[in-house]
Amino acid sequence: MSNALPLEITGMSCGHCVASVERALRSVTEVEDAAVRVGSAALTLAPTADRADVAIRAVAAIRDAGFQATVAPS
Repeated sequence: MSNALPLEITGMSCGHCVASVERALRSVTEVEDAAVRVGSAALTLAPTADRADVAIRAVAAIRDAGFQATVAPS
């Protein structure tokens, strides 16, 4: 199982948006790193993380920050 999780994010248009999404993703415990760009994010998950559970919580955190997110096809 891969420890990478690609996300598609809509609603981001600037560096402040990227910072908001990064802040939201830091609240998800099993996310070890997040490379966020306008329109997408590539998350590195902890090796023992349940990918599906982290995906649900990461998407919820991003939505709580005011953006839309879905898991991108890998």
